[in-house]
Amino acid sequence: MKTVGLIGGMSWESTIPYYRHLNKAAKQRLGGLHSAKVLLYSVDFAEIEVLQREGDWDGAGRLLVEAALKLEAAGADCVAICTNTMHKVAPALESALKVPLLHIADAAGQAVRTAGLDRVGLLGTSFTMEQDFYKGRLAERFGIEVLVPEPEDRELVHRVIYGELCLGEIRDASRLAFQRIVEALAARGAQGVVLGCTEIPLLLEPADSALPLFDTTALHAGQLADWALA
Repeated sequence: MKTVGLIGGMSWESTIPYYRHLNKAAKQRLGGLHSAKVLLYSVDFAEIEVLQREGDWDGAGRLLVEAALKLEAAGADCVAICTNTMHKVAPALESALKVPLLHIADAAGQAVRTAGLDRVGLLGTSFTMEQDFYKGRLAERFGIEVLVPEPEDRELVHRVIYGELCLGEIRDASRLAFQRIVEALAARGAQGVVLGCTEIPLLLEPADSALPLFDTTALHAGQLADWALA
């Protein structure tokens, strides 16, 4: 079993499920008292959020590179960023590391294609929905057309992520709003929806949607488990 290095804390609410998924996978596949070999570097998300808001992605990248190198030095055989948005700085980590960085969009893209779909909606932070680092990877590597909500709904999704979900607040009114947004994406031709923020599965579950939902937290953790246990 290889050791997985996690860069978490963005937010810590969605980092916890990674640990749970990895250990469940180790137990299911190896049996007995087996658990996953995991190293976690948890950042202070307040520092990251300020850099995001100010558009200082180079500064944010430097913080994550520092975390990644510490994980590598501690013995991690691979590194994962436990958030979708911060994959904007994934190239900086890939350049600095000797061990592989396992990319969350690849886990999502593979799952979408395995399901036989080629047009999906994407929910996430405004950075993830509006910039090309995530949508472009899904399109270029997997041939997936990506639809995003209308501007007002993008703002609502972003606000709920930072103002509620990252703080551990789960509100029924927000769930209803997200369901409406999913329905609007379906009306535009989306065959499924990628939950492109690791906090959104805390709010929206498969039973809440008529469309297939692709939980990037679970998919990314599954990708890591497959790699570690191969």
